[in-house]
Amino acid sequence: MAQRLIDVVLSALAGLVSVLLSWPYWRSFSYWAESPGMWRVYMVLGFVLAVYVFYVFLGCLRTLFLHDALTRQADSSKEGQS
Repeated sequence: MAQRLIDVVLSALAGLVSVLLSWPYWRSFSYWAESPGMWRVYMVLGFVLAVYVFYVFLGCLRTLFLHDALTRQADSSKEGQS
């Protein structure tokens, strides 16, 4: 439970950084959305998508490191037996 909370907080922070990095595009409303309301919708949906992507990435990264640790443990136990 604590790990999921940490992942969500890290994902939300990374999503916020992503939104802030796009500041030059939405600051002057000069990209594709003409109204400030459409920009708000665009930014909120982008933030939610960024949080989801970062959350899935952190989960996959944890699984990758877990598999690596298990592989190293199995390799070291095989070396000890021979």
